[in-house]
Amino acid sequence: MRVLLVEDDLTTARGVTLMLKTQGMIVDAADTGEEALELARLYDYDIIVLDLMLPDMEGYEVVRRLRAARRATPVLILSGLSRPGAKVKGFGLGADDFIVKPFDSQELIARIQAIVRRTKGFSQPSVAVGNLTLDLGAREARVEGRPVHLTGKEYAILELLTLRKGMVMTKEAFLNHLYGGMDEPEVKIIDVFICKLRKKLAGAGCNELIGTVWGRGYVLRDPSAAPIRSAAALRAAETPATHAAA
Repeated sequence: MRVLLVEDDLTTARGVTLMLKTQGMIVDAADTGEEALELARLYDYDIIVLDLMLPDMEGYEVVRRLRAARRATPVLILSGLSRPGAKVKGFGLGADDFIVKPFDSQELIARIQAIVRRTKGFSQPSVAVGNLTLDLGAREARVEGRPVHLTGKEYAILELLTLRKGMVMTKEAFLNHLYGGMDEPEVKIIDVFICKLRKKLAGAGCNELIGTVWGRGYVLRDPSAAPIRSAAALRAAETPATHAAA
């Protein structure tokens, strides 16, 4: 999960960043509204955690401009303003949740996870695809109830694929998700991670879940869905019928 934290108070920013990183999240930080808007334009975040009192503009304006630009990234406002009108205004502009400072760290993490699940189309704390189940809160993978022991990077890749089931994810997207643009290794490391992940899933009895889309990246497909056939395969399948008709 990749989070954009927008907070100009250095102490608060460091504390929240550390808290989220202990949960395996990738965190980018911005201390102005303009920087936040630029980062949101450049990168695909799962959620934005936003303070209202920024040095260059109110957080409300950040939300307004995000929604005006048709960016649907969920926004959780984290603010010291406790009056009901502050929450109403935030929700009216398109924020998804509002937590008042000081806050409980576990509540913040739980709300972030719940918002991301909902926006990805999942209402439960666990996500199932075929015989694979991910517990997003505990960051655990199970196949038919049996745990699959994954490294942090392997789990992060599997989580990203699962939450974006059916979407082709490029290797560059995986690098961004895993490293957040900092000290990124060569892109071929993703092939290594995928290879190891596939072997572990296959060893647990979960086969052919992660597909390769040549020249583009990887995709997690639901085994119950109809297989995707290429245009060449469709033409080949139609050829005998065409000859017979002739």
